[in-house]
Amino acid sequence: MKRVLVVDDAAFMRLVIRKLLEKNGFEVVAEAENGEIGVEKYKELRPDLVTMDITMPQANGIEALKKIREFDDKAKVVMISAMGQEVMVKEAILYGAKSFIVKPYKEEQVIETLQKVCVMD
Repeated sequence: MKRVLVVDDAAFMRLVIRKLLEKNGFEVVAEAENGEIGVEKYKELRPDLVTMDITMPQANGIEALKKIREFDDKAKVVMISAMGQEVMVKEAILYGAKSFIVKPYKEEQVIETLQKVCVMD
């Protein structure tokens, strides 16, 4: 079972993502409400995968992605962003995000993307 860290400033989104992942065979090992806490939890728990919102207070998703990748260059981070954030998505890929999911998303799309990322080296 793949262990996932969910990072999003919206408690509702964290809950939605948690339920979606658990229903599809993933284990959510922790949640974080901003990028700073996300980095701390990553270092502490070393999950297999991270879902990361881009727009958050106290270290946005791009900043958190950079810090996680500095700590572990093999970290698998999937960015989740709202429509219209293409520039940030490109920047995230540049800094090592393995993929991105655009909100609003379909459940199958999220699971398919995360499963693909899990098998990447």
